[in-house]
Amino acid sequence: MELGQDIKKLGFGLMRLPQKDGKIDVEQVKVMVDKFLAAGFTYFDTAWVYPGSEVAIGEALVKRHPRESYQLTTKLAAWVCKSRNDAIGQFKQSLQRTGAGYFDFYLLHNLGEGRTHFFEDYGLWDWAFEQKEKGLMKHVGFSFHSTPEELEEILTKHPEAEFVQLQINYADWENPAIQSRACYEVARKHGKPVVIMEPVKGGMLATPPQEVIDLLKKAEPESSVASWAIRFAANLEGVITVLSGMSNVEQMENNLSYMKDFRKLTPAQEKTIKQAQEVIQKYPIIPCTTCNYCAKVCPQNIGISGSFTAMNMYTLYGDLKAAKHQEGWLVGAHGKAHANECVQCGMCEEVCPQHIPIRDNLEKIVETFGL
Repeated sequence: MELGQDIKKLGFGLMRLPQKDGKIDVEQVKVMVDKFLAAGFTYFDTAWVYPGSEVAIGEALVKRHPRESYQLTTKLAAWVCKSRNDAIGQFKQSLQRTGAGYFDFYLLHNLGEGRTHFFEDYGLWDWAFEQKEKGLMKHVGFSFHSTPEELEEILTKHPEAEFVQLQINYADWENPAIQSRACYEVARKHGKPVVIMEPVKGGMLATPPQEVIDLLKKAEPESSVASWAIRFAANLEGVITVLSGMSNVEQMENNLSYMKDFRKLTPAQEKTIKQAQEVIQKYPIIPCTTCNYCAKVCPQNIGISGSFTAMNMYTLYGDLKAAKHQEGWLVGAHGKAHANECVQCGMCEEVCPQHIPIRDNLEKIVETFGL
Protein backbone atom coordinates (compact mmCIF):
# COMPACT_ATOMS: atom_id res chain seq x y z
CA MET A 1 0.00 0.00 0.00
CA GLU A 2 1.29 3.44 -0.90
CA LEU A 3 2.39 5.67 1.98
CA GLY A 4 -0.51 7.44 3.66
CA GLN A 5 -3.35 5.60 1.92
CA ASP A 6 -4.78 4.70 5.32
CA ILE A 7 -5.00 8.40 6.30
CA LYS A 8 -8.28 10.24 5.71
CA LYS A 9 -8.11 12.86 3.01
CA LEU A 10 -8.43 15.98 5.18
CA GLY A 11 -5.49 17.32 7.18
CA PHE A 12 -5.62 20.08 9.80
CA GLY A 13 -3.25 22.85 8.69
CA LEU A 14 -2.06 24.78 11.73
CA MET A 15 -0.78 27.98 10.11
CA ARG A 16 -3.99 30.01 10.55
CA LEU A 17 -5.19 29.04 14.03
CA PRO A 18 -7.85 31.17 15.77
CA GLN A 19 -6.62 34.23 17.65
CA LYS A 20 -7.77 35.90 20.85
CA ASP A 21 -6.19 39.09 22.20
CA GLY A 22 -3.37 38.76 19.67
CA LYS A 23 -2.47 35.20 20.67
CA ILE A 24 -3.55 31.75 19.51
CA ASP A 25 -6.81 30.81 21.22
CA VAL A 26 -5.73 27.43 22.59
CA GLU A 27 -9.15 26.69 24.12
CA GLN A 28 -10.82 27.01 20.72
CA VAL A 29 -8.03 24.92 19.19
CA LYS A 30 -8.80 22.17 21.72
CA VAL A 31 -12.44 22.13 20.58
CA MET A 32 -11.34 21.93 16.94
CA VAL A 33 -8.82 19.17 17.64
CA ASP A 34 -11.45 17.11 19.47
CA LYS A 35 -14.00 17.49 16.66
CA PHE A 36 -11.40 16.58 14.07
CA LEU A 37 -10.32 13.40 15.87
CA ALA A 38 -13.91 12.42 16.69
CA ALA A 39 -14.73 12.51 12.96
CA GLY A 40 -11.93 10.04 12.27
CA PHE A 41 -9.30 12.46 10.95
CA THR A 42 -5.76 12.23 12.30
CA TYR A 43 -3.25 14.38 10.32
CA PHE A 44 -1.98 17.65 11.86
CA ASP A 45 0.47 19.92 10.02
CA THR A 46 2.56 22.61 11.69
CA ALA A 47 6.02 24.16 11.18
CA TRP A 48 8.80 25.71 13.22
CA VAL A 49 8.18 29.01 11.40
CA TYR A 50 4.43 29.21 12.24
CA PRO A 51 4.44 31.56 15.27
CA GLY A 52 3.02 29.84 18.34
CA SER A 53 1.63 26.90 16.39
CA GLU A 54 3.90 24.14 17.71
CA VAL A 55 3.32 25.17 21.33
CA ALA A 56 -0.46 25.44 20.76
CA ILE A 57 -0.76 21.98 19.23
CA GLY A 58 1.35 20.60 22.04
CA GLU A 59 -1.23 21.92 24.50
CA ALA A 60 -4.36 21.12 22.48
CA LEU A 61 -3.37 17.74 21.04
CA VAL A 62 -0.21 16.12 22.43
CA LYS A 63 -0.98 16.61 26.11
CA ARG A 64 -4.61 15.52 25.71
CA HIS A 65 -4.67 12.55 23.33
CA PRO A 66 -2.77 9.23 23.04
CA ARG A 67 0.31 9.64 20.83
CA GLU A 68 -0.67 6.76 18.56
CA SER A 69 -4.08 8.34 17.80
CA TYR A 70 -2.77 10.97 15.36
CA GLN A 71 0.00 11.90 12.92
CA LEU A 72 1.90 15.11 13.70
CA THR A 73 3.94 16.83 11.01
CA THR A 74 6.36 19.73 11.27
CA LYS A 75 8.99 21.36 9.08
CA LEU A 76 12.56 22.68 9.10
CA ALA A 77 13.31 25.99 7.38
CA ALA A 78 17.07 25.85 6.77
CA TRP A 79 17.07 29.08 4.75
CA VAL A 80 16.62 31.18 7.91
CA CYS A 81 19.66 29.50 9.52
CA LYS A 82 23.28 30.60 9.56
CA SER A 83 24.72 27.14 10.23
CA ARG A 84 24.00 23.40 10.37
CA ASN A 85 23.74 23.67 14.17
CA ASP A 86 21.08 26.36 13.80
CA ALA A 87 19.09 24.09 11.50
CA ILE A 88 19.33 21.05 13.74
CA GLY A 89 18.38 23.32 16.62
CA GLN A 90 15.05 23.94 14.90
CA PHE A 91 14.26 20.23 15.06
CA LYS A 92 15.21 20.01 18.73
CA GLN A 93 13.08 23.06 19.47
CA SER A 94 10.13 21.55 17.59
CA LEU A 95 10.39 18.42 19.73
CA GLN A 96 10.55 20.55 22.87
CA ARG A 97 7.67 22.85 21.87
CA THR A 98 5.28 20.05 20.92
CA GLY A 99 6.36 17.42 23.43
CA ALA A 100 5.50 14.87 20.75
CA GLY A 101 8.55 12.61 21.19
CA TYR A 102 8.77 12.03 17.44
CA PHE A 103 7.18 13.30 14.22
CA ASP A 104 5.20 11.04 11.91
CA PHE A 105 6.04 13.14 8.86
CA TYR A 106 8.98 15.56 8.82
CA LEU A 107 9.55 18.04 5.99
CA LEU A 108 12.52 19.97 4.75
CA HIS A 109 10.52 23.15 4.32
CA ASN A 110 9.93 25.27 1.22
CA LEU A 111 12.60 24.05 -1.17
CA GLY A 112 12.92 25.92 -4.45
CA GLU A 113 14.79 28.87 -5.91
CA GLY A 114 17.54 30.19 -3.64
CA ARG A 115 16.37 28.17 -0.64
CA THR A 116 17.26 24.66 -1.85
CA HIS A 117 21.03 24.89 -1.43
CA PHE A 118 20.87 25.42 2.35
CA PHE A 119 19.62 21.86 2.84
CA GLU A 120 22.57 20.59 0.81
CA ASP A 121 25.10 22.93 2.41
CA TYR A 122 24.14 21.83 5.92
CA GLY A 123 23.93 18.10 5.06
CA LEU A 124 20.31 17.93 6.18
CA TRP A 125 19.16 15.15 3.88
CA ASP A 126 21.52 12.58 5.43
CA TRP A 127 20.88 14.03 8.88
CA ALA A 128 17.08 13.66 8.52
CA PHE A 129 17.33 10.00 7.56
CA GLU A 130 19.65 9.42 10.51
CA GLN A 131 16.87 10.78 12.74
CA LYS A 132 14.46 8.40 11.03
CA GLU A 133 16.72 5.46 11.94
CA LYS A 134 16.62 6.69 15.56
CA GLY A 135 12.82 6.70 15.47
CA LEU A 136 12.53 10.47 15.82
CA MET A 137 10.92 10.81 12.38
CA LYS A 138 8.77 8.14 10.74
CA HIS A 139 8.75 9.59 7.22
CA VAL A 140 10.92 12.27 5.58
CA GLY A 141 9.88 14.49 2.68
CA PHE A 142 9.88 18.12 1.61
CA SER A 143 7.54 20.97 0.74
CA PHE A 144 8.01 22.86 -2.49
CA HIS A 145 6.98 26.13 -4.18
CA SER A 146 8.75 26.39 -7.51
CA THR A 147 8.92 25.03 -11.07
CA PRO A 148 8.37 21.45 -12.26
CA GLU A 149 11.89 21.54 -13.72
CA GLU A 150 13.38 22.25 -10.30
CA LEU A 151 11.20 19.60 -8.69
CA GLU A 152 12.46 17.09 -11.26
CA GLU A 153 16.03 18.04 -10.36
CA ILE A 154 15.49 17.62 -6.61
CA LEU A 155 13.70 14.28 -6.90
CA THR A 156 16.35 12.95 -9.27
CA LYS A 157 19.07 13.94 -6.81
CA HIS A 158 17.16 12.73 -3.74
CA PRO A 159 15.15 9.61 -4.59
CA GLU A 160 15.16 8.83 -0.87
CA ALA A 161 12.47 11.51 -0.28
CA GLU A 162 9.34 9.61 0.75
CA PHE A 163 6.71 12.23 -0.13
CA VAL A 164 6.29 15.78 -1.45
CA GLN A 165 4.04 18.61 -0.26
CA LEU A 166 2.76 20.74 -3.15
CA GLN A 167 0.51 23.75 -3.71
CA ILE A 168 -2.42 22.40 -5.73
CA ASN A 169 -5.85 23.87 -6.42
CA TYR A 170 -8.20 23.92 -9.38
CA ALA A 171 -7.54 27.60 -10.19
CA ASP A 172 -3.76 27.05 -10.45
CA TRP A 173 -3.95 23.62 -12.11
CA GLU A 174 -2.94 25.07 -15.50
CA ASN A 175 -1.68 28.47 -14.24
CA PRO A 176 1.64 29.07 -16.06
CA ALA A 177 3.05 30.90 -13.05
CA ILE A 178 2.37 28.07 -10.56
CA GLN A 179 1.99 24.95 -12.72
CA SER A 180 0.17 22.81 -10.18
CA ARG A 181 -0.58 20.02 -12.64
CA ALA A 182 2.97 19.84 -13.97
CA CYS A 183 4.47 19.68 -10.46
CA TYR A 184 1.97 17.01 -9.41
CA GLU A 185 2.82 14.94 -12.48
CA VAL A 186 6.56 15.17 -11.76
CA ALA A 187 6.00 13.91 -8.22
CA ARG A 188 3.86 11.02 -9.42
CA LYS A 189 6.34 10.14 -12.18
CA HIS A 190 8.90 9.65 -9.42
CA GLY A 191 6.43 7.52 -7.47
CA LYS A 192 6.05 10.03 -4.64
CA PRO A 193 2.76 10.41 -2.78
CA VAL A 194 1.64 14.01 -2.35
CA VAL A 195 0.40 16.12 0.53
CA ILE A 196 -1.61 19.04 -0.85
CA MET A 197 -1.37 22.55 0.59
CA GLU A 198 -3.31 25.69 -0.37
CA PRO A 199 -6.24 23.77 -1.90
CA VAL A 200 -8.47 26.83 -1.34
CA LYS A 201 -5.65 29.21 -2.37
CA GLY A 202 -5.40 30.89 1.01
CA GLY A 203 -9.19 31.19 1.21
CA MET A 204 -9.63 32.79 -2.20
CA LEU A 205 -11.51 29.86 -3.68
CA ALA A 206 -14.03 30.25 -0.88
CA THR A 207 -14.86 33.62 -2.48
CA PRO A 208 -13.97 33.25 -6.18
CA PRO A 209 -15.37 35.50 -8.94
CA GLN A 210 -19.19 35.71 -8.75
CA GLU A 211 -19.63 33.84 -12.01
CA VAL A 212 -17.82 30.87 -10.47
CA ILE A 213 -19.93 31.05 -7.30
CA ASP A 214 -23.12 31.04 -9.39
CA LEU A 215 -21.90 28.04 -11.39
CA LEU A 216 -21.02 25.98 -8.31
CA LYS A 217 -24.20 26.89 -6.43
CA LYS A 218 -26.33 25.96 -9.43
CA ALA A 219 -24.68 22.53 -9.53
CA GLU A 220 -24.94 21.88 -5.78
CA PRO A 221 -26.94 24.50 -3.85
CA GLU A 222 -26.29 22.71 -0.54
CA SER A 223 -22.48 22.55 -0.92
CA SER A 224 -20.13 25.33 0.18
CA VAL A 225 -18.04 26.99 -2.52
CA ALA A 226 -14.84 26.06 -0.65
CA SER A 227 -15.83 22.39 -0.61
CA TRP A 228 -15.35 22.14 -4.38
CA ALA A 229 -11.71 23.20 -4.02
CA ILE A 230 -10.89 20.64 -1.33
CA ARG A 231 -12.77 17.85 -3.12
CA PHE A 232 -10.92 18.61 -6.36
CA ALA A 233 -7.60 18.16 -4.56
CA ALA A 234 -8.68 15.06 -2.62
CA ASN A 235 -9.86 13.45 -5.86
CA LEU A 236 -6.32 13.20 -7.26
CA GLU A 237 -4.51 9.86 -7.21
CA GLY A 238 -1.66 9.31 -4.76
CA VAL A 239 -2.71 12.01 -2.31
CA ILE A 240 -1.91 11.35 1.36
CA THR A 241 -4.12 14.18 2.58
CA VAL A 242 -5.36 17.68 1.71
CA LEU A 243 -4.44 20.37 4.23
CA SER A 244 -6.97 22.99 5.18
CA GLY A 245 -5.80 25.90 7.33
CA MET A 246 -8.86 26.12 9.55
CA SER A 247 -9.26 29.23 11.70
CA ASN A 248 -12.48 28.56 13.62
CA VAL A 249 -14.94 25.84 14.63
CA GLU A 250 -17.36 26.75 11.84
CA GLN A 251 -14.74 26.13 9.13
CA MET A 252 -13.84 22.86 10.81
CA GLU A 253 -17.47 21.70 10.91
CA ASN A 254 -18.02 22.64 7.26
CA ASN A 255 -14.95 20.71 6.13
CA LEU A 256 -15.86 17.67 8.21
CA SER A 257 -19.40 17.64 6.82
CA TYR A 258 -18.35 16.80 3.28
CA MET A 259 -14.99 15.08 3.88
CA LYS A 260 -16.07 12.62 6.56
CA ASP A 261 -17.36 10.21 3.92
CA PHE A 262 -15.43 11.49 0.90
CA ARG A 263 -16.09 9.76 -2.38
CA LYS A 264 -14.42 10.27 -5.74
CA LEU A 265 -15.95 13.02 -7.87
CA THR A 266 -18.61 12.02 -10.35
CA PRO A 267 -18.24 12.88 -14.07
CA ALA A 268 -20.85 15.63 -13.56
CA GLN A 269 -18.85 17.15 -10.68
CA GLU A 270 -15.63 16.98 -12.68
CA LYS A 271 -17.39 18.78 -15.54
CA THR A 272 -18.54 21.53 -13.16
CA ILE A 273 -14.98 22.10 -11.92
CA LYS A 274 -13.73 22.22 -15.50
CA GLN A 275 -16.32 24.90 -16.25
CA ALA A 276 -15.16 26.86 -13.19
CA GLN A 277 -11.56 26.64 -14.44
CA GLU A 278 -12.66 27.93 -17.85
CA VAL A 279 -14.43 30.89 -16.24
CA ILE A 280 -11.32 31.81 -14.26
CA GLN A 281 -9.20 31.52 -17.41
CA LYS A 282 -11.38 34.17 -19.11
CA TYR A 283 -10.29 36.89 -16.73
CA PRO A 284 -7.83 39.43 -18.21
CA ILE A 285 -4.76 38.21 -16.43
CA ILE A 286 -1.25 39.14 -17.54
CA PRO A 287 -0.01 36.14 -19.60
CA CYS A 288 3.32 35.85 -17.77
CA THR A 289 4.92 32.39 -17.69
CA THR A 290 7.61 33.44 -15.14
CA CYS A 291 10.40 32.58 -17.58
CA ASN A 292 12.13 35.66 -16.04
CA TYR A 293 13.99 36.62 -19.22
CA CYS A 294 12.92 40.16 -18.30
CA ALA A 295 14.60 39.89 -14.91
CA LYS A 296 17.90 38.98 -16.52
CA VAL A 297 18.07 42.30 -18.40
CA CYS A 298 16.31 44.71 -16.01
CA PRO A 299 18.87 47.30 -14.82
CA GLN A 300 16.73 48.05 -11.74
CA ASN A 301 16.36 44.39 -10.62
CA ILE A 302 12.57 44.77 -10.52
CA GLY A 303 10.55 41.73 -9.50
CA ILE A 304 8.51 41.76 -12.69
CA SER A 305 7.05 38.24 -12.65
CA GLY A 306 6.27 38.44 -8.92
CA SER A 307 4.50 41.76 -9.47
CA PHE A 308 2.46 40.21 -12.27
CA THR A 309 1.49 37.19 -10.15
CA ALA A 310 0.22 39.52 -7.41
CA MET A 311 -1.71 41.65 -9.92
CA ASN A 312 -3.29 38.56 -11.42
CA MET A 313 -4.39 37.52 -7.94
CA TYR A 314 -6.13 40.88 -7.52
CA THR A 315 -7.78 40.63 -10.96
CA LEU A 316 -9.18 37.18 -10.22
CA TYR A 317 -10.22 37.52 -6.59
CA GLY A 318 -10.54 41.25 -5.87
CA ASP A 319 -8.71 40.94 -2.55
CA LEU A 320 -6.34 43.91 -2.49
CA LYS A 321 -4.90 43.14 0.94
CA ALA A 322 -3.98 39.57 -0.07
CA ALA A 323 -2.57 40.74 -3.40
CA LYS A 324 -0.39 43.36 -1.68
CA HIS A 325 0.86 40.69 0.71
CA GLN A 326 1.71 38.47 -2.26
CA GLU A 327 3.58 41.33 -3.94
CA GLY A 328 5.53 41.98 -0.75
CA TRP A 329 6.55 38.32 -0.52
CA LEU A 330 7.34 37.67 -4.19
CA VAL A 331 9.12 40.98 -4.74
CA GLY A 332 10.45 42.65 -1.59
CA ALA A 333 11.09 39.46 0.40
CA HIS A 334 12.98 38.01 -2.58
CA GLY A 335 15.33 41.01 -2.73
CA LYS A 336 13.74 42.54 -5.81
CA ALA A 337 12.86 46.18 -6.48
CA HIS A 338 9.19 47.18 -6.63
CA ALA A 339 7.37 48.30 -9.78
CA ASN A 340 7.64 51.99 -8.88
CA GLU A 341 11.40 51.83 -9.53
CA CYS A 342 10.91 51.12 -13.25
CA VAL A 343 12.84 53.63 -15.42
CA GLN A 344 10.85 52.75 -18.58
CA CYS A 345 13.94 51.64 -20.53
CA GLY A 346 12.00 48.91 -22.34
CA MET A 347 14.79 46.31 -22.27
CA CYS A 348 12.40 43.82 -20.66
CA GLU A 349 9.89 44.05 -23.51
CA GLU A 350 12.59 43.34 -26.10
CA VAL A 351 13.21 39.88 -24.59
CA CYS A 352 9.68 38.89 -23.45
CA PRO A 353 8.57 35.74 -25.36
CA GLN A 354 4.93 36.56 -24.57
CA HIS A 355 5.20 40.12 -25.98
CA ILE A 356 3.70 41.54 -22.80
CA PRO A 357 3.52 45.36 -22.54
CA ILE A 358 5.53 45.14 -19.34
CA ARG A 359 5.98 48.86 -18.72
CA ASP A 360 2.25 49.59 -19.00
CA ASN A 361 1.43 46.75 -16.64
CA LEU A 362 4.01 47.89 -14.09
CA GLU A 363 2.41 51.34 -14.15
CA LYS A 364 -1.00 49.76 -13.44
CA ILE A 365 0.53 47.85 -10.54
CA VAL A 366 2.01 51.01 -9.06
CA GLU A 367 -1.39 52.68 -9.27
CA THR A 368 -3.39 49.69 -7.99
CA PHE A 369 -1.11 48.82 -5.09
CA GLY A 370 -0.23 52.41 -4.20
CA LEU A 371 3.50 51.87 -4.54
